[in-house]
Amino acid sequence: MSLDPDALSQLGHHMATTVPQAAALGFRFLSAGDGRGSIEAPWREDLVGDPDTGVIAGGVVTSLLDHTCGLAISAALRAHPFSTATLDLRIDYMRPAAPRAGVTAEAHCYKLTRSIAFVRAQAWDVDPDDPIATAQAAFVLNQPPAP
Repeated sequence: MSLDPDALSQLGHHMATTVPQAAALGFRFLSAGDGRGSIEAPWREDLVGDPDTGVIAGGVVTSLLDHTCGLAISAALRAHPFSTATLDLRIDYMRPAAPRAGVTAEAHCYKLTRSIAFVRAQAWDVDPDDPIATAQAAFVLNQPPAP
C-alpha cells in the first residue's frame, strides 16, 4: 500500500504521539517526505538529565534520533505496513543541549536495499547548523509476509 503525502503525515503523527516511548517522551511530529522526517522533543523538567544544568537527558536525544530515523525510512518506502529493527546506531554527541531547551531531529534515509535501510540524522536545540548530535544508522526492514 503506497502512502500519499496526507497518509504519510498521519503515519508520522501516529509514530510521534502514539508509540508508547515517543508518547511518554512527548515527541511532536514536524514533517515527513522525500525520505526525510523531523520530530521534536519539547523540553520538560522530567526529561532533564542533570537538575543543576536543566539540560535534556542524552537518552532522550538518543531515542529522538532513533525514532526520527524510523520516520525517514517510512518516508522513503512510502509503504505500510512494515516494521524496522535498529541494526546499528552510531551517535556522536558534540555538545549538551542548551538549558531548558527542547531538541529537534531530522533524518534522511539515503539508501534502501531489499532488507536494510541506511539513515543519517542530526539533532539540535536552536540552530540546525550547530548540532547537539549526529547519527549514522542501519535498520533491518521487516516486510510483512505476502498473502
